[in-house]
Amino acid sequence: MGLWGACNLLKPSSPPKTLFPIPIPKALKPKTQPKWKPLECCLSKRDLNLSIVSLLLAAALPNTVFKVVAQELEEFQRYTDSVEGFTLLIPSSWIKVDKGGATVLFEEENKGVNNVGVVVSPVRLESLKQFGSPQFVADKVIQAEKRKESTKDAELIGVAERSGQGGLQVYEFEYIVDSTRGGMKRIFSAAFVNSKKLYLLNIAHIDKPESPLDSHTRTMLEQVLHSFDAAPST
Repeated sequence: MGLWGACNLLKPSSPPKTLFPIPIPKALKPKTQPKWKPLECCLSKRDLNLSIVSLLLAAALPNTVFKVVAQELEEFQRYTDSVEGFTLLIPSSWIKVDKGGATVLFEEENKGVNNVGVVVSPVRLESLKQFGSPQFVADKVIQAEKRKESTKDAELIGVAERSGQGGLQVYEFEYIVDSTRGGMKRIFSAAFVNSKKLYLLNIAHIDKPESPLDSHTRTMLEQVLHSFDAAPST
């Protein structure tokens, strides 16, 4: 029947007609005959259209959210080191490898220059802010990169700060390195201090002029960057 059909049911029909008219005395006759006015439909066409759109969106939204969540589950896996106390997302197709100096290291298969590594070191600091501002730390990182023999040039692109687990202070950096080992690379880095440990995340990916970093890969690497955090306490 539909909404319009339901609204039509609210409209009264014409006054009933009697088969045998009964004469009514003049004194009882009303001066004017009552006029039957149809009730207006409770929904205007505009409201109806909005209702239909809302129903369609409500039906489609759960499926859309499911697809997004499913895609993220396929593209990433969560890695948590409960001993050292950190967690992050890793591209599902990347493999874990052993490398001296790194607490953990993941590489893109057959492209080891594209990697995600974490280093955990003891420090005397209670928080990263005691070491300096995000810009100060970023400048120190660039200086360290330039001191490497393999580095031809290093340029800072951006600096950010966010809150992590339990309000933990996390610094994030993005920069480009031109190296004799792998050429031009895009670096995403993050750092935080927790329980007198310094946690450093380093994400490296090829970003050459002839093969620049595409938007999808960049978004994926940024998700890894933003996921780096202290492991939830159990």
